[in-house]
Amino acid sequence: MASFKSAIVLFFLVSLMGSSSAQLTTGFYSKSCPKLYETVKSVVNSAIQKETRMGASLLRLFFHDCFVNGCDGSLFLDDTSTFTGEKRAQPNFNSARGFEVIDNIKSAVEKVCPGVVSCADILAVTARDSVVILGGPNWDVKLGRRDARTASQGAANSSIPTPTSNLNRLISSFSAVGLSTKDMVALAGAHTIGQARCTSFRGRIYNETKNLDASLARTRQNNCPRTSGSGDNNLAPLDLQTPTNFDNHYFVNLVNKKGLLHSDQQLFNGGSVDSIVKSYSNNPSSFTTDFVTAMIKMGDIRPLTGSKGEIRKNCRRIN
Repeated sequence: MASFKSAIVLFFLVSLMGSSSAQLTTGFYSKSCPKLYETVKSVVNSAIQKETRMGASLLRLFFHDCFVNGCDGSLFLDDTSTFTGEKRAQPNFNSARGFEVIDNIKSAVEKVCPGVVSCADILAVTARDSVVILGGPNWDVKLGRRDARTASQGAANSSIPTPTSNLNRLISSFSAVGLSTKDMVALAGAHTIGQARCTSFRGRIYNETKNLDASLARTRQNNCPRTSGSGDNNLAPLDLQTPTNFDNHYFVNLVNKKGLLHSDQQLFNGGSVDSIVKSYSNNPSSFTTDFVTAMIKMGDIRPLTGSKGEIRKNCRRIN
């Protein structure tokens, strides 16, 4: 009998652990912060009008937050004398950007409903708005996340896929956070917007020939010298065709061997996901549908809910 009771208790605990994402709802702030969406969108819109690239940067922050111990706003925490955050981790250092825009959104939201909305939720809404403003699909964002009181530079270094990742590494990185191979390919389509630094694609444009369009290599070499340390921060668009429009041209590029990053072209290189890339290149609505599904699923990764975590007053530091 005792063992039966223990089994029931264990089942209940496991159910609770697995249900945190189920506590996220699209109407979470409908009464406590009814002006949330219009407030966030106004600031995001202004930031993108000022610099179109910012939309991609803000979307990328959501990826880099959710992949490291879940969507909990840990990415925003600054280093202190006793604490090392994620901003200086290899995938983020001199690369992740848009933190000041998040600060501005948080300030605006605090004015309309102080102490109510988490930084983690603000980022989820910001990522959606960035996609929509740049011409991509809309979706209802599930909310109710709370903010972490800690961060992990080590987890950021080990969890976020790198631009040099091969296909197996990409699949395993996404699988580790509960995302399928199809989710991975759809989410990679976020590279239809934004820019990459020379350091991210130098190895590809000088060392790869089989799966790289020669004209693209020559064009990118003009602005990305072979020597490390020279032109490292020079930028190039991830999507050659429509770098500021959220569309399916990223996948068209891959089929034509015009993926900028090594990790991009791995998705169409005679491997197991070629057919998904081909499908998205021919069918934009198929891509956007799967992208929305994957974004919602990514937003469900290990959120802090209920009494866990906190609602930060300032996204850069714990209360």
